[in-house]
Amino acid sequence: MRRLCSPASLELCLMWLLMGNVQVFAFPLKIRRDLFSVKEVLLNMAATSFDDQYKGCVELMEAEVAELNRTEFATNRVYADAWAEAASMWKERKASFSESSTLKPEHAIALMAYTVQGRFHKDFNAAVREAGRTRDDYLNHFHFKAFHFLLTRALHLLGITAEPRCHKVYRGVRNVRFTSERAKLVRFGQFTSSSRSNESALRFGTDSFFTIETCYGVNIKNYSFFPGEEEVLIPPFEKFKVVNFTKAQETNFIHLLSLEDDSIYNCVFVKEKKCRTQKCLFRSGGGWSPFSAEDRAPLLLWGPLLAVGLLGPPGLL
Repeated sequence: MRRLCSPASLELCLMWLLMGNVQVFAFPLKIRRDLFSVKEVLLNMAATSFDDQYKGCVELMEAEVAELNRTEFATNRVYADAWAEAASMWKERKASFSESSTLKPEHAIALMAYTVQGRFHKDFNAAVREAGRTRDDYLNHFHFKAFHFLLTRALHLLGITAEPRCHKVYRGVRNVRFTSERAKLVRFGQFTSSSRSNESALRFGTDSFFTIETCYGVNIKNYSFFPGEEEVLIPPFEKFKVVNFTKAQETNFIHLLSLEDDSIYNCVFVKEKKCRTQKCLFRSGGGWSPFSAEDRAPLLLWGPLLAVGLLGPPGLL
């Protein structure tokens, strides 16, 4: 049912109507007590993001990722605990998934770990936003290499069979006013949560409010700790055009339209580890389409690693 605008929310309703949005939102204007805690951030192409799509090197990465994950557990307790909690949830839920699912257990657990309540996804995204500053930053200072690969791969595999292919989603942000201008090209430069429900999105904040038409974002509701949020997860490399930007008294409204994928990096880890002494052939550019089939890598035996997660926190692993 479409909501009607109340007098208190008239300005914001009018802004949405001017932007051509189909739905009318009614969230009240209020005097901000924390005005000085709100920062302004310019949307851009997120040039320092680590945006690898692993195009052409999936099998090589899968041969490395189990041991890499163990190593990263040892240096990152927050990650290890989030993985263990997600693995436990997967153990409870896996019987409800079809045997024909394209996801391996480690992919499903990665999606669930991303949605675990707590700081893990924030720590991870903060690192993703900066790890692409240089190759050295990624190779020597980014301690989420395995998780980045697994999450990227999970979205790719789900995206291959996703219907619909594109989604109209919403994202609310608290304490950050994103700014931009019409026709500008931008990326989020991180894994970005959004919702098919505008009401769910509003609960996360109204300092910035996005309407996003994404074709690389994937519905992860079935793999979320909070399925009611109707989450669609957008990868760092999706490029958008700013269709509209409106600055209201209390909220910045941004409307984004998906254009294509756009990556700077491709197969960085395996190039460093495998290709210094032998020739490796990778497809250049990393142009990933979530809708085209790709050769499936052989099933990786993750038994010991998954077992550790299923039994609880990995301790000193």
